[in-house]
Amino acid sequence: MNVHAKPIALSLDALESRVGQEIGVSEWHQLDQAMVDRFGEVTKDWQFIHVDPVRAKAESPYGGTIAQGFLTLSLLSVMGFEALPRIVGQKIGLNYGFDKVRFLSPVPVGSRVRGRFVLTEVTPRSPTEILLRTRVTVEIAGQSKPALVAEWLNLALLD
Repeated sequence: MNVHAKPIALSLDALESRVGQEIGVSEWHQLDQAMVDRFGEVTKDWQFIHVDPVRAKAESPYGGTIAQGFLTLSLLSVMGFEALPRIVGQKIGLNYGFDKVRFLSPVPVGSRVRGRFVLTEVTPRSPTEILLRTRVTVEIAGQSKPALVAEWLNLALLD
């Protein structure tokens, strides 16, 4: 992934015409044990089902370690950058929060995940602020049930 590449830019009218449609799919992201361990260190989430592969294999119902739900959720930042279009004239995009987040399936360490985004609402708040609502589903490669679904709000600040 080229993290310096700019996502495509659409006019506000073009973006509004896409309400109800899928507007992007991110690249796949591998969740390995080192990433899960680093996230556990930063968030102080050392629950054995995340950071102790031997114990997790022996004692958890998942047969091994699983990624923290908040780690999977936090990957929406990079997934959104990869998949979501910008608005022509947008200077910055801000995470405005979530109206709903549900963790539906554990993500086994070693899995690949990606985000699939459907634009559900475009609300101009001022001539320079546009509130975007997307329904995002984080898929797990090879599994039919997603890791999570969320209603994500982002604020686009325009020139």
